[in-house]
Amino acid sequence: MPRTKSAKKAMRQAKSRTARNRAQRSALRTAVKKVRSSGDAKESAAAYLEATKLLDRSGRKGLIHKNTAARQKSRLAKAIKK
Repeated sequence: MPRTKSAKKAMRQAKSRTARNRAQRSALRTAVKKVRSSGDAKESAAAYLEATKLLDRSGRKGLIHKNTAARQKSRLAKAIKK
């Protein structure tokens, strides 16, 4: 357990950030899965737009690495074209 006041505050901040990051990462993974699972071209295009938005934001905010976001977007676009 933290002893100092600043360590207690840091622990509270880490707890809330962890919860937020977990929720955002889950939403991101769900969006990516939705793109891959959708069979209809129109539906997959809409899901792709949502997923790219989340990937870009996640890369910008540091939830995932920027290159990882770019790689996943590229692979999703490639999967949609098939």
